[in-house]
Amino acid sequence: MAAAVSAAVSLSTSKSASLSARTSIISPERINFNKASLHYKNVSSKVAPIRAEVSTEAPPKKEKHSKKQEEGVVVNKFRPKEPYIGKCLLNTKITADDAPGETWHMLFSTEGEVPYREGQSIGIIPDGIDKNGKPHKLRLYSIASSALGDLGDSKTVSLCVKRLIYTNDQGEIVKGVCSNFLCDLTPGAEVKITGPVGKEMLLPKDPNATIIMLATGTGIAPFRSFLWKIFFEKHDDYKFSGLAWLFLGVPTSSSLLYKDEFTKMKSKSPDNFRVDYAISREETNAKGEKMYIQTRMAEYAEELWELLKKDNTYIYMCGLKGMEKGIDDIMGLLAARDGIDWVEYKRQLKRGEQWNVEVY
Repeated sequence: MAAAVSAAVSLSTSKSASLSARTSIISPERINFNKASLHYKNVSSKVAPIRAEVSTEAPPKKEKHSKKQEEGVVVNKFRPKEPYIGKCLLNTKITADDAPGETWHMLFSTEGEVPYREGQSIGIIPDGIDKNGKPHKLRLYSIASSALGDLGDSKTVSLCVKRLIYTNDQGEIVKGVCSNFLCDLTPGAEVKITGPVGKEMLLPKDPNATIIMLATGTGIAPFRSFLWKIFFEKHDDYKFSGLAWLFLGVPTSSSLLYKDEFTKMKSKSPDNFRVDYAISREETNAKGEKMYIQTRMAEYAEELWELLKKDNTYIYMCGLKGMEKGIDDIMGLLAARDGIDWVEYKRQLKRGEQWNVEVY
C-alpha cells in the first residue's frame, strides 16, 4: 500500500511534487500542494375587512424541497462505540517553516466504507485516555477532499488540521489532544473515524449557482472539497457553469493553504473561479487597517450585495466566528441604504439555504 500511495501523492512546502489521480475521473493536470424576495420597510395602507371561513381541518404539510445536493447523503454510519478504523496513508505539513503555527494535510484510507459528501465532517477519536482514565471524546473536522477523494477512487478521506499549542495563564505549554495526535501520525497508523455528519454545508444543486466561500485558516477544508469537485473532476450528472468565489484569510503569506491548487483552478477556468486572499499581518487597506477577510470583502461590497439579491447565490462561511460580525456590518449598511432590514433578510437567506455557516 505504501508504494501505491507514494506513487500517487507526494507533498512538500518548498517544491511540491504532484498529486495524480485517475484520468477517467479527475482532470489530468498534475496538482501541486503548498431569494427570497426582499423585505422593504413597511408602507401602511388601508385594507378592507374580509370575512373568512374557518376550517377545522389542518392544512396539509408542504414537502420540503432542498436546494442542496442532499439525495442519498449518509450521516452517522459510524458512531463512537463502533468507529471505522482507517489507516493514515499520508501526512504532510503544508505551511512554511516560518509560518505562525503548523497546518497539515492528511489522507486516510476508508476502502469506500465512509460514504461522505463535499461539505460534511468526520469525527476523530484520538488514542489514549483523558485525565479521568476514560477514552478521549471525538473531535469533528470538516472534510478537505471531494467525495471521490484525493486519489479519485472514493476510498480515502482527507483533513486539513492545524496543530494546537499554546501557553496557559500559569505559563504551562498546552497541546491540543486531537490536533497533535493527528499532526503526529505516520503512514500506516490506525485512526478511529466516526460519521460522516452534517448537511449544512452541502453544495447547491444548481450548476449555474454563484457560490461565495468565506474561510479563515483551516476553514478552507470544505471549500477545497467543493472546488475539487467543481474544477478538477468530471461528473456525468454535474457540470459547473456558475461562479465560485473564494475569500481566504490567513495571518501571513507563509500560511496560505492550497494556493498552488487554486492557481491551477484559476488558469483552467478563469471565467468561473475568483480567489481573493486577506493576509492580516502583511497587508492593509487604503485606510491602513489590517487586511482581514471582512476588510477584503469590503472592497467588493457593492458587487457582493448585488449578488446576494439573486436567488441562485449561496454564501458559505467556515472558520473563526469573528468574521461573521464583520460581514454583517458590511451588508447591514448596504441593506439599510436600500431600505432593507438586513437581520430579517439574512433570516430569509438561511431559510432558503443560501446562508450557510460553520464557525468556531
